[in-house]
Formats: sequence, structure tokens, C-alpha cells
Amino acid sequence: MEAGGDTCGYDAGKKVSGRKRHLVVDVDGSPLVAHVHPADVQDRDGAVPLLMHLQARQGEVRTVFADGGYDGPKLREALQKAGCSITVTVVKKPEDCKEFVLLPRRWVVERTFGWLRYTRRLSRDFERSLASALAWLQWSLIRVLMRRLGCSQVTVDS
Repeated sequence: MEAGGDTCGYDAGKKVSGRKRHLVVDVDGSPLVAHVHPADVQDRDGAVPLLMHLQARQGEVRTVFADGGYDGPKLREALQKAGCSITVTVVKKPEDCKEFVLLPRRWVVERTFGWLRYTRRLSRDFERSLASALAWLQWSLIRVLMRRLGCSQVTVDS
């Protein structure tokens, strides 16, 4: 049984009901910040609090690569109004290409979302609040990082 409560929405464009998850990851796919909001919030509107949080925590980040959902003047104006100095660079698929193309930089965050699909709790929208949905997302990201750390061999010389 899915929960959701009052913090869910419906995105008619993506045909998604529930919540959307936004992630900013580094070049290795390790998470920097995460944000969860109802699905009826546009991606570009949900990106503003995410990028403000990123700037507050990771002041050295200057450029973020994103997909087409974050394109347009509305996001740039909202970031400028909020005082965010991060530049959003949209990575687009070539217009003449009709089949699948591996796009530079975008595959890194998609791979991180792929790692999250192994967390059964994230497969459905069980949480009643955005705070608990974000907590489970962060727990899942910690689990991914711990598994990555566990794969490296550590030797102790005594």
C-alpha cells in the first residue's frame, strides 16, 4: 500500500505520481546534496533550493551539468534572484540524432539513480512526509557509498 499523504503531486509531463528526487553528484557519482519535493513542482523550480543548499555546503562548486528539464531563463533568473553563483550547463542530445546517445556528464547522475533502484524502500512512495522521504533517500545513498568503500581492499601493517 502506498502512502504519500498531502506532500504528493502529479507531473502530467512525465506521468509521475508522488515525489521527485533531485541529486547533485561529483564526477565519481558520490552524492553532494539531495532534495525531494512533490511531483507537481517543475524541475527548474525544484532546482533552486537544491542549488542553494549546494552552494551553502560546497562553496567551491561553480558549474552543474543538467538535462533539458533545467533549461530556460526562469531557472537562471530564480538563481540570480536568490543570489546563487552556480552556473547550470544543460547537456542536450544532438538534434540530428534519433537513437540512443551517451551524453557527456549526464550518465554519472543516471548511474547513481541506477544504484538507488536496488533499495526496495525507494521503489514505491511509502513515506507520509517529505522529511522521511529525504531521510530514506540519504540512507540509500549512504548504503551505496558504504558498499563502494567496502570494495576497496584495506591492509593494516602491524
